[in-house]
Amino acid sequence: QVQLVESGGGLVQPGESLRLSCAASGFTFRLYAMNWYRQAPQKEREWVAQISANGNVTNYADSVKGRFTISRDNAKNTGYLQMNALKPEDTAVYYCNAVFTVYAFWGQGTQVAVSA
Repeated sequence: QVQLVESGGGLVQPGESLRLSCAASGFTFRLYAMNWYRQAPQKEREWVAQISANGNVTNYADSVKGRFTISRDNAKNTGYLQMNALKPEDTAVYYCNAVFTVYAFWGQGTQVAVSA
């Protein structure tokens, strides 16, 4: 059974940090590129960051560049999103996504709320 399970979300104050995890099972995680997306209330889902299958290449949306870091540990079948200097506009449900050729899997999401 294919699964992506996000964790690590929560409520933090502006300027604080969170680390999201995405645990993969049921497929060969090391072959898949991984993305993080987010969806704020009443907004469309937006792409946040991507990491290649081997972890050597990363890309970020301009809105998070310099504050967020995507990484992965293929030995643990887990991806991560380190989020620093969080802002209220980062409030959203965060989803991880794994992609390989025509195959794409999604997690159920984890809520991140940034508020004073």
